[in-house]
Amino acid sequence: MRQDQGVSPALDSGAVSPSFPTAPASAASPAPKAQAPSVQDSGHLPPSGLRRFVDLHLQELVVTAVALALVLFFTVDSPYFFTSANAEALAAFIAPIAFFALAEVPILILGEIDLSVGEVYVLSPFVVEYFNNHGVPLALAIVLTLLVCAGIGWFNGLVTFKLHIPSFITTLGVTFALEGIILISSNGAPANPVGSGTLVLWLGGAVWAETYWALAILLLLHVMLRRTTFGLHTVAVGGNSESARESGIKVDYTKIWCFVLCAFIGGLIGILDGYHIGSIDPDTPGLTFTFYGIAAAVIGGTALTGGRGTMIGATIGSIVLGILEDGFHVISVSSFAYDLILGIAILVAMILNVQIERASVRGAGHGSFARVLEATFGRRRKVEMRQ
Repeated sequence: MRQDQGVSPALDSGAVSPSFPTAPASAASPAPKAQAPSVQDSGHLPPSGLRRFVDLHLQELVVTAVALALVLFFTVDSPYFFTSANAEALAAFIAPIAFFALAEVPILILGEIDLSVGEVYVLSPFVVEYFNNHGVPLALAIVLTLLVCAGIGWFNGLVTFKLHIPSFITTLGVTFALEGIILISSNGAPANPVGSGTLVLWLGGAVWAETYWALAILLLLHVMLRRTTFGLHTVAVGGNSESARESGIKVDYTKIWCFVLCAFIGGLIGILDGYHIGSIDPDTPGLTFTFYGIAAAVIGGTALTGGRGTMIGATIGSIVLGILEDGFHVISVSSFAYDLILGIAILVAMILNVQIERASVRGAGHGSFARVLEATFGRRRKVEMRQ
């Protein structure tokens, strides 16, 4: 009898060889009790709850550990880091990056990219000023501005998916076009955001207002991505657009609305940040903020190839970048070092992404980190089965 046929050897010495006729099933001896699965078959068993959690959130856990290590390092190095005064500065560093990261996550899950969100951020407070100077009340001017920003996202999506232009090229062109519009309309001169009073305080004028807005957007987008049909469709389209289309999902509709959402959030960031800082500058490097957001999302586990990403991971990535930037200011390290660390962090995050992807697929763990994961969790499963 061949073992590769999946037939277990006979349990009793009186078993009849399969080459001779056997007695009917009713006359046969009682069937032996089912054996417990062997250690060799443990790879086919459902994983434990802890291992499943680690598999799903490994990169978020790693980045969280990095964030805690950074807090510990800067706290030990400087007595001014872990203080209430620096907490306000730290929140001011983290919140804008978190907004950009959250805006980019749905786009990156699709396997696309939006470079124009940074210039939408720069444009939106100038649009509010334009409407308000022409007699539109502040609240209505803000609503109209957000609609204009959403329209820019709709244009990006329409050109990309209806005219089949790569999103990188589409949004790069829109980035330069918006930069030109901003400089022409403002004559290259900074201005003060319009309005005052309670509404302005709620829209970023208060110290912690921008942070509260970031937390609210995080909660809304997390629920959208995990608990709504649109969010599930977004992940499905990012994983395999052709399979999603065959399943009845409106692929182009989903992609276009992700661009609309990204631009809408970009406009909201610009309004909040304008009131928080107290000035609006046409020379603000919007493209740099876009790359910070993309870096935070990637560090938090979002795959640039599409199909995978979380809002919580992107936020944790933003916290890491914010801690780095604020910590360098506190310990008086040159700001040039921040870009160096950021570049290294992006490379490490991408390597980690690839290794985790390999480790999560059975038989694909060829990388060294993937082998460590497979050995660790595989050994744990064998111990559980022996017990």
